[in-house]
Amino acid sequence: MTTLTFTLLVGLGSFLAGLLGALTGLGGGVVIVPLLTLGFGVDFRYAVGASLVSVIATSSGAAAAYVREGFTNIRVGMFLEVATTTGALLGAYLAELISTSALAIAFGLVLFYSAWSASRPRPQHLVATPDPIAQRLRLDGSYPTGQGERYYHVQRVPLGFGLMVGAGALSGLLGIGSGALKVLAMDQAMCLPFKVSTTTSNFMIGVTAAASAGVYLARGYIDPGIAMPVMLGVLGGASLGARVLTRATPKALRLLFAVVIAALAVEMIYNGATGRI
Repeated sequence: MTTLTFTLLVGLGSFLAGLLGALTGLGGGVVIVPLLTLGFGVDFRYAVGASLVSVIATSSGAAAAYVREGFTNIRVGMFLEVATTTGALLGAYLAELISTSALAIAFGLVLFYSAWSASRPRPQHLVATPDPIAQRLRLDGSYPTGQGERYYHVQRVPLGFGLMVGAGALSGLLGIGSGALKVLAMDQAMCLPFKVSTTTSNFMIGVTAAASAGVYLARGYIDPGIAMPVMLGVLGGASLGARVLTRATPKALRLLFAVVIAALAVEMIYNGATGRI
């Protein structure tokens, strides 16, 4: 395969990853890492480095549009970034000590849990009772719907904060931006509406990934020849996804979220267990 062909194929795959990342709040990393390792034979740690760069691009491409539309809860995002950034730095340092096969299996297990959690049918669970901690931090907010502005109360703030430390650590270990866990933590633990969860996740993942990317860059795991087409492709896909999300239904987003990451989970666990990564 020539360099030009490699660049074009990686760019196209990254465009689709960015589109998916913007729609689901995943950040694109859950597609980029398997794409590079399984599709192009890139070393896992170099794939993680490129993925972290792509996560920053996804966040940059989608976050501004979501803030402008009024979906993103900026106060929640900034508060939880304290936890995810701390976890991301820890995970990036631990990544050097763990084998790539073990990382791939861990990656797949995280995706399986995320797919199962997101696919469970349950009614919209906006809580009418304010949470004292959320009120004190002024985390409650609203988002636009077809029937006008809808208000919601943030719940279980300490639980959400703790889950974000774990999400940040997985971001540093696996290069996925940990969007899957961020979305689930905000959606299920903190009771934010799904669209608010995905858009706030996109707002957050860039900062989390930047903390991890600095460590990978210092260790030489970010190759410009791989990272450049990944970043450009993801940025284009994220920009398109930001326009599509505002018109998509939460049910469709949940289904897309669950199906894609379940398929990727099977692939990553199989290849990690058989030593192909």
